[in-house]
Amino acid sequence: MRTLVFIILFHSFNFLFAQSIAKDRVIVLTDIEADPDDTQSLVRLFLYANEIEIKGLVATTSCWLQSSIHPESIEKIIEAYGKVQSNLTKHAEGFPSEKDLMALVKNGLPKYGMTGVGKGMDSEGSDWIITELEKEDDRPLWISVWGGVNTLAQALHTIRETKSPREVKNMVSKLRVYTISDQDDSGIWIRNNFPDLFYIVTPGDDYGSATWTGINSVIKGIDNTTISNPWLTEHIQQGHGPLGAAYPDVAWGVEGDTPAFLSLIPNGLNVSEHPEWGGWGGRYELYKPDFSKTKEGHSIVEIAPETRAIWTNASDSLVRYLPKMYGRTVQYDSISHQSDKASLWRWRDDIQNDFAARMDWCTQTYEEANHPPVVTLTHDDKITIKGGENFTLDAFESTDPDGDNLSFLWYNYPEAGSYQKLIKVNGAENVHQAYFTAPKVKKKQTAHFIVKVSDKGTQQLSRYKRVIVTLTP
Repeated sequence: MRTLVFIILFHSFNFLFAQSIAKDRVIVLTDIEADPDDTQSLVRLFLYANEIEIKGLVATTSCWLQSSIHPESIEKIIEAYGKVQSNLTKHAEGFPSEKDLMALVKNGLPKYGMTGVGKGMDSEGSDWIITELEKEDDRPLWISVWGGVNTLAQALHTIRETKSPREVKNMVSKLRVYTISDQDDSGIWIRNNFPDLFYIVTPGDDYGSATWTGINSVIKGIDNTTISNPWLTEHIQQGHGPLGAAYPDVAWGVEGDTPAFLSLIPNGLNVSEHPEWGGWGGRYELYKPDFSKTKEGHSIVEIAPETRAIWTNASDSLVRYLPKMYGRTVQYDSISHQSDKASLWRWRDDIQNDFAARMDWCTQTYEEANHPPVVTLTHDDKITIKGGENFTLDAFESTDPDGDNLSFLWYNYPEAGSYQKLIKVNGAENVHQAYFTAPKVKKKQTAHFIVKVSDKGTQQLSRYKRVIVTLTP
């Protein structure tokens, strides 16, 4: 049985730990009401509002919603959040008030794409982006785009027309964009006119080729239960208070917009400034995609060749670890997967379990609910090893705020580093201390190693640490 002192100590530790991590700030552009998935993603976003600093919620258009915007639908979800906010604060510090979130709801123009960009096209939403960029804040400003991106395009247009070249460069350097494919024709305009802008996108309108669809793709050979309708009913929609009740049924694809902010959640794995390292939002590489391989999909967005490098699809080769009934608790799957979607859905069960646990926070006491483990290494998270030498990685000091038993899983993530051959664990992967042999290299290389620490609570929660090993000749 947990004692009061135990709970207070862990509350204090978690608060101090959370304060030591700088939150990513984000403005969301959403074509809410074009598809129920925007509403679904808002429900999830607000459950992480203590760990991501929401700076704006802008109602926009898209190719699916060309002449209207629906800020009232954002406000409806905020009202539901407001009814559970006090209970959420029993589990973690920093959840904003309903009033504070309401003040962040802004309007874009009810115009489609580039018809809403140019002289006289400023909106409450585009002005808000500029105001946030002008603040004395060293942190990047993420624009999480769930629909059309013309509100950002207008902000950039106005910045270029009213600021000095030096100011333009400085403001653009602060921006980070993750857009769920191209849902209007202003995306390619932005990329062509602001070639230095950090931009994550699968270009064109072929959603089937996009990394973000890993959040809701039914993958052959794996258990897809956590994106099923019965799972959503049980763990999200029903019996979890007003916020869960506001989560709509799936109409097209579940939470297609959620990947645009998943990598901003501080979980020990995500490093938002490094999309090439991989995380909950997928893995992306910086290159100029081959226009001839860009497929047409089913929307009206015109496909055009990219004129610059963008952060876009990157393929992962994945053999998963599966639970084993007897003996060592994990084993390799017999099936290998290779795709850009694998860079996202490899974490999907962890993502969904985390969502379900936070939804429990809406109604349960601290003692009733589950909380994520705290992963602690006994060494630095960046080390240098000479090729051919043995080395040890250790997460012995990891703890759980609920006193749950912990499971460990160590593995190499080849695609995240420059050395892209798999480096296997020598012996057991599922203990706190893992042993490796550094491969011999002809030049300096990097290799990424991940430890996943999971509790045995309900829902099972996982956190990670990433160790970057520099391999030298």
